[in-house]
Amino acid sequence: MTNRIIELFDDETTVERIQRKLPYLFQLAEIESSRAGRIGMQVGSLREQIIVALLIYKFGEANVESEIPITEPEVDVKVYDEPISIKTITGKSFSGVKLIWTVDAEKAKEFRRNYYPHCDIILIQIVWDDIGGFYYIPLDVQKRLFDSIGRNNYIKLPKPGTNPRGVEITKEALSSLIEDKATKNIQIEWQKRDVNYNPYKRWLDYWRGD
Repeated sequence: MTNRIIELFDDETTVERIQRKLPYLFQLAEIESSRAGRIGMQVGSLREQIIVALLIYKFGEANVESEIPITEPEVDVKVYDEPISIKTITGKSFSGVKLIWTVDAEKAKEFRRNYYPHCDIILIQIVWDDIGGFYYIPLDVQKRLFDSIGRNNYIKLPKPGTNPRGVEITKEALSSLIEDKATKNIQIEWQKRDVNYNPYKRWLDYWRGD
C-alpha cells in the first residue's frame, strides 16, 4: 500500500491549512507550557497532540491509532496501521533530534548496538520569524542512509558526564535525510500572532460549570 501520509503534501487545501494554522497552534502550545517565561518539557507532548489531531482531521479517527503501547518507544501514532514517529526541533540547525530519551549511559550504548530504522518520521522544524518546515521522511530513506553511513555516523551518543537526556540522530545524518529527493516538505513561515490566551480558562470554565 502506498503510504497515505503523502496526501498531506499533495493536497493544496491541506498544505495551505498546515502553513496557516500550525504556527498559531504551536504558539498556543508554548503558552500552555510556559512558566515564568520559560517553556517546559511538556511542550513536546502538546506539539505531538497537535500533529496527531491533524492526522485525525485528514484521515479520520478510525484510521489513526494514538494509543501506542510503551513497548514501541519510537512510535507515536499509526495511520492505516503504518507506524510514525513525530519529532520537532527549534532553530535552523538540524541537531538535537532524539531517537530515544534516556539518561542511562549503558542503555544508550545498547540502543545504538541494536537500533535500525523501523518507522516513518514526521519532523517539524520550528524557526520563529523565519522559514522552517514540515517534513515527511519515509522509512526507506532512513534505511538507505543508515546502511550507507553506518550506525556510528547515524547515531550520536550522549557525552560522558553530561545530562542531555537522550540518544540523537547526528546532525549530518538528519541533514542528509532532509535533503533526500524522496523526503516531502511543506515550507512553514513561523510568525507569531498577538494572542490573548489564558491557559487556565478551560479548566476555570469546568470549575464554574454544573
